[in-house]
Order: sequence, then structure tokens, then C-alpha cells
Amino acid sequence: MSHRTAIGLTLLAVTLTAAIFGFFYAWVCSTMWGLDDADPRVAVSAMRAMNDSVRNGVFAPAFFGTPVALALAAIAARSAGSRRAAALLGVAAAVYLLGGLVLTMTVNVPMNEDLARGELPATYAAADARWDDYSPTWQRFNQLRTALSGVALVLALTGLISLARDDGARPSPGGVGRARRGFVRISR
Repeated sequence: MSHRTAIGLTLLAVTLTAAIFGFFYAWVCSTMWGLDDADPRVAVSAMRAMNDSVRNGVFAPAFFGTPVALALAAIAARSAGSRRAAALLGVAAAVYLLGGLVLTMTVNVPMNEDLARGELPATYAAADARWDDYSPTWQRFNQLRTALSGVALVLALTGLISLARDDGARPSPGGVGRARRGFVRISR
């Protein structure tokens, strides 16, 4: 596989990883704080609505496609001869797969489904108890998936940099290497 293809796949993987990290991060730094400050009847209703709306074609590529794109980028980097980039991208794929996708599907989604069951709490006290039972735990796991998605993003970016540096060290077809750090390498 060509180096150019590997860079293109890695750019796609970095973009998807950044998108899902940003999605999780927004829940950490604004959405949940806002819901915690709202009337709990509104918070429960709004969270249900947001959870219903997130299952869409705009969200799916970042959520489900990130580990696939990272794995394909790792394979492409390895095929292009960049072992370090391949390793970084492979680890990024595993970190997001386990810490982002699997964690979400095994913890956050079941909690969301539980919150969606039954009628909306009619009284303030009932809604407050329901929200207090849900929000702190959901947020702890969201913070964990956000941090792990951030780790995957840093690994993917480091893989991209490594891949780009490996390209700069390759000799050009004309026999003179590309300038790197102020030097020109002559190939034999």
C-alpha cells in the first residue's frame, strides 16, 4: 500500500477519533452540568430526548467507524513500512474500541435505556430521585470514555506524525532525498 494512502487513511482515522472525543467531551463540560442544574423533570425528559436523537447517520460514522478506521490506518501504515505508526494506530484502535465503544455499549447505553423505561416521573421528588440515581454514575463513565478517547486521539495523532516523518526520510525517485531538519540525504 502506498505511503500516500496510509496518510489519507490515518487522516480519516484522526478526524473520526477527534469527532467522537469532542462528542464525549461536550457531555462532560456542558450538557450534563446544565441538566444537573435544571429541574429534574426537565433533565430526565431532555436526556431521554437526546438519547433518542443520537442514533443517527451523522453520529454513527464517528462512534462505530473510529475503531475500524484506526485499524485500517494501522494496516496501511504497516504496509507502507512504518512500524511505529502502525503500532501507535493499532493501540489507538484498541483503546477506543474498549474504552469508548464497548464501555458505552455496556454501561452508558443500558443506563440510558433504563432511564427511558416507564412514564416520566410526575413529581419533583420522584424525578429528583431518578436523576440523582442516574447522573453521577453516568457522568463517571462518560468521563472515563472521554479520557480514553482522548488517549486514542493522542496516539492517532502521534501515529500520523510518525508516518509523516517516515515519508520525509524516504529517498525521492530522482535519487536525492527530501530535505529533513536542514539536511539532504543522498541515496545510493
